[in-house]
Amino acid sequence: MKQPAVYILASQRNGTLYIGATSDLIQRIWQHKEGLAEGFTKTYGVKMLVWYEQHETMESAIHKERAMKKWLREWKLKTIEQTNPDWHDLWPEITGEKPQAVVPAPDNTIRGMAAGTQPSPAIPVSSAIPAQAGIQQDKQVGAQPTSVVPAQAGTQQNINTFDSSNPLDSRIRGNDGALKDAR
Repeated sequence: MKQPAVYILASQRNGTLYIGATSDLIQRIWQHKEGLAEGFTKTYGVKMLVWYEQHETMESAIHKERAMKKWLREWKLKTIEQTNPDWHDLWPEITGEKPQAVVPAPDNTIRGMAAGTQPSPAIPVSSAIPAQAGIQQDKQVGAQPTSVVPAQAGTQQNINTFDSSNPLDSRIRGNDGALKDAR
């Protein structure tokens, strides 16, 4: 995939983000994954490719990278979730590898998890989704939830429908007049 590209790496879903530009996406992401790229990504363990966009020229890729680095975090998250709502690592996609299949557990192996009982031996605790997923709680035992993830979180919207009053939509289209090339 030797073509100029802008990319976003993440440490995990909604984790630390890194935006970069490269002329060879596969080589550069491999360097990040192997810890060969010194600096921010190695220090903070940012290795998961969650978004990329190919460009005709390196100049346009660098221009987009610089613009995106100035965006609000909310805009970056929305950009990722428009094309990758589940935050899958896109490494297999760009290398042509077959992604690992996710096999759902039979219905009876997760029983009782929502009620707070121990999971059955057929499924380890680390792979079960807790009943309170998406709810942040106070550190005190038995405290009520303080916030809940909105029902629309992670839903995909039609990216072909733009609202000119939304600054994110303007920047996605590349119509950000506030950013000038400083050359």
